[in-house]
Amino acid sequence: MKKIAISMLFAGSTLLMAADGAALFAKCTSCHGEKAEKQALGKSAVIQGQDAAKTVEQLKGYKAGTLNQHGMGPLMKGQVASMSDDDIKAVADYIAGLK
Repeated sequence: MKKIAISMLFAGSTLLMAADGAALFAKCTSCHGEKAEKQALGKSAVIQGQDAAKTVEQLKGYKAGTLNQHGMGPLMKGQVASMSDDDIKAVADYIAGLK
């Protein structure tokens, strides 16, 4: 019984640590819109429903400082600097599901 309780506690803590794409995207809404329906600062493409793999690639490029689409590289680098790979994947999956 002890082993079951311990494994249930461990499983629950893993779930709590999982990245929340919606919560992570909240800081993006001022530029991209609540449903990612806007061109950020009138410059970027609309990212609503964008393929998650493409978003992951772009966010990792911004984080590394190797991507500067529409002159947004420095701004986006600051936005994603603290995001982990799991955070990036979670927000990319969230964006992909927006319609």
